[in-house]
Amino acid sequence: MHRNDFVRQLSSPGGDRRPSRIMHIDIPLLLILIALCSIGLAVLYSASAESIFYVKRQATFMFIGLFAMIAIAQFQPRLWERWSIFIYLCGLLSLVAVLFFGVGAKGAQRWLDLGVTRFQPSELMKIAVPMTLASYLGKRHLPPRFKHVTIGVIATLIPVLLVARQPDLGTSLIIFSSGFFALFLAGLGKRYLLSTVLLVMAAVPTMWFYVMYDYQKQRVLTLLSPEQDKLGAGWNIMQSTTAIGSGGLSGKGWTEGTQSQLNFLPESHTDFIIAVLAEEFGLIGVLGMLLLYLLLIGRCMIIALNAQSMFGRIMAGTISLTFFVYIFVNMGMVSGILPVVGAPLPFISYGGTAIVTLFLGFGILMAISTEPKRI
Repeated sequence: MHRNDFVRQLSSPGGDRRPSRIMHIDIPLLLILIALCSIGLAVLYSASAESIFYVKRQATFMFIGLFAMIAIAQFQPRLWERWSIFIYLCGLLSLVAVLFFGVGAKGAQRWLDLGVTRFQPSELMKIAVPMTLASYLGKRHLPPRFKHVTIGVIATLIPVLLVARQPDLGTSLIIFSSGFFALFLAGLGKRYLLSTVLLVMAAVPTMWFYVMYDYQKQRVLTLLSPEQDKLGAGWNIMQSTTAIGSGGLSGKGWTEGTQSQLNFLPESHTDFIIAVLAEEFGLIGVLGMLLLYLLLIGRCMIIALNAQSMFGRIMAGTISLTFFVYIFVNMGMVSGILPVVGAPLPFISYGGTAIVTLFLGFGILMAISTEPKRI
């Protein structure tokens, strides 16, 4: 057999793709996620008053998420592109179901009781919204025209308003950010960007008087001067900033934090868990965690730049930027530069639906990263 005939037989059908690997796993991405989860479990043990129950439950959700991520990564991105609208509609129906059949906790109605566990549909929309917009915009001529921008805005605002109604201002902000970033990465024009800024500015008074609840308004006012009500509305911010400041450079030591161990710090195992990390591991511990986050976002941006389709580029880039907003909102809230909203710290805070949803999103990123390259 001639050598050229042998080479032709080895080439893939059509000769346009390199041979695919057996397991579609992005090793750098996987290692960073495992490192973040390990830190999360260690800090959670201390933040939950050394409760093995919370650690075991969180570890269970992490293993489920890891398994789901690897399973999702084995499918081609075009499959998720086709199924995006179905996932989006299921998420919308779940959000509507929350309004009528949702389970409430601490003044918010955000969960559906599935018997075995509780499911928070708003977490699913953090993935469904950017995936649907990436699928829709990736098939159109870019930059998007007015009609396509309008459809994208409507598809974003519907879940944002449903989540804000629960109420969950933090999650609605993240969903809105994901929709905006998808439009931005699709090549949103300057006039549309300016219109978005003006629209948001115009919507602020409307949200203040007609959308936001009294306790949400109080949180905004407390942000400006938490010292005026140290034992009331300003308690969370005062205790979290005290914990962060008392950690110093190297911290007080694992499980040695006074603010968390003596129950001064509210929601220490969920939204305010970074205050526990700062108190016990100090500035060095916080910088180490931020370095991992930076590496994770950087890896996601590399995946976006090397993606083989427009869907992959928009989806990976949107998840990267939204993940940054996720971190910024939580850290800004705990440090007192943003109002207190329900926004957990990714892979560190306790929460089942949140951790699994994050892994699902990174599973799609892993599928984009390992998609066979065209040659």
